[in-house]
Amino acid sequence: MLASKSRVLYTGMTNDLMRRMFEHRESVNAGFTKKYKVKTLVYFEMTTGPRSAIQREKQIKGWSRSKKIALVETKNPDWKDLSEEWFKRGDSSSQNLS
Repeated sequence: MLASKSRVLYTGMTNDLMRRMFEHRESVNAGFTKKYKVKTLVYFEMTTGPRSAIQREKQIKGWSRSKKIALVETKNPDWKDLSEEWFKRGDSSSQNLS
């Protein structure tokens, strides 16, 4: 789950979280996250495969905003960017995201 500075929320799924976060941070794709500047990873889960990931994404998307906020705050009460360390300047691992 991603958030903007004003806490606009976005829920999605991917098979490569680091690559996808790079795309969000760099506003690679036009759409909701680019329009609302949703670039902060505030919550994520690992699943056993694509079917369970899609099922979980749909479940969370169906929740109320307050329930989504409560989920984020169970693991990340300060709404820190959980991907921040992945993209520090000079970190060679952040340069090879393919």
